[in-house]
Amino acid sequence: MTAFNNLSFNFGDQRLVGQQFAREQIERIIQSGRISHAYLFSGPPGIGKKAFALAFAELINGVDNLTQLGAQAFSKKSSWFSHPDIHLFLPVPTSAIRNKNVEKELRPRLEMLRDDPYEVVDFSQRPSLTDDDSSKNLQAFYPIKYFREYIRKAARYKPNEGRKNIIVLTGIEHMRKEAANSFLKLLEEPSEDLIFLLTTSHSEALLPTIISRCQHIQLSTLKTQEIEQALIEHDELAKDDASYLARVSGGNYTMTRFFDAKQLKSLRQEVIDYLRASYVQDAVQITENAQNWQKNQNIEGQIAILNVLEVFLRDLLVYRSTENATLVTNADQLDVIQKFCKTLEGARLEAMIEEINKCKPMLYQNVQGKLVFTALALRFSNLMRDLDPEIADNEPFKHLPAFSE
Repeated sequence: MTAFNNLSFNFGDQRLVGQQFAREQIERIIQSGRISHAYLFSGPPGIGKKAFALAFAELINGVDNLTQLGAQAFSKKSSWFSHPDIHLFLPVPTSAIRNKNVEKELRPRLEMLRDDPYEVVDFSQRPSLTDDDSSKNLQAFYPIKYFREYIRKAARYKPNEGRKNIIVLTGIEHMRKEAANSFLKLLEEPSEDLIFLLTTSHSEALLPTIISRCQHIQLSTLKTQEIEQALIEHDELAKDDASYLARVSGGNYTMTRFFDAKQLKSLRQEVIDYLRASYVQDAVQITENAQNWQKNQNIEGQIAILNVLEVFLRDLLVYRSTENATLVTNADQLDVIQKFCKTLEGARLEAMIEEINKCKPMLYQNVQGKLVFTALALRFSNLMRDLDPEIADNEPFKHLPAFSE
């Protein structure tokens, strides 16, 4: 086996998207020869945390797949999926534990991830592999039984043909308290042959003791041009569609590649109607939009609607300041943008965009979409008139009359 500090490699352009800082950090770790027993990959959703964790695992165990090891690869395996010393786990729904079919539930998702490291495989985002239109979001966790029967068992293995026995745990913030405490014991007493690679979109939800025992690899939100390039090269989208989707992606490549540009542009008309209804306080239209979006879209779909709304407001902001149509993303809606700018001459567009970004974490925390979009419309109504919202930021409960005095 080649010594770590003798490796000379690069990530190449095979599949990984962006993240130059993380690439360089991993290269320094590998070439230093000092490999820790645990690494935490953190950052916003959809930026490639699983992909980079798997690439790191392949580098350690000499697999030439996601990175360009070339002749320095000492494993004959085609990817992490077939390597006996790389084990990937996802949070699973309670039903999988109860019905004792964890492996049956996991395998098709791992196979999808083998073929594409940016595939949507999490149960919470893709509850069904056979119904892509499913709007139901499924809760998934690492309960103690799952940890004991599968993860801890895999952690006891000795390396078969690789340098290390590697356990990849994605979405580690979904580890139940009892499981987290048991996992902490493994981190506190690491085996010489064992490495944990963890991913999280919410490091603030982790036990501080877990974070302190890991080396941290922070991934950043992907740039618009990086997403556009990936959509063209890897997903074979036309440049115009890739450009539009990248601008409404919110930095989330993983989900954006499954959106349809025409469908999002159709949703854009609903967004425009929603803005008009917010301005005139049309309760029927606001309620209809909010209920339909909750009924027909899962959480990621609702986030996409907020992204479309944000991009449209940014277009208003740019055009109001410059009157330069070439700087507008929604150029085919220029007439609408001009009318909005004329009508909303004093609108607090920056504040409206801030309100949108406050809503995104609410949806991820499972606040009902119909409540989020209704409250947002109420706040927009005043901000469009250059007024403060009726309800202060520190009294959000007053958006629900039943809770007001």
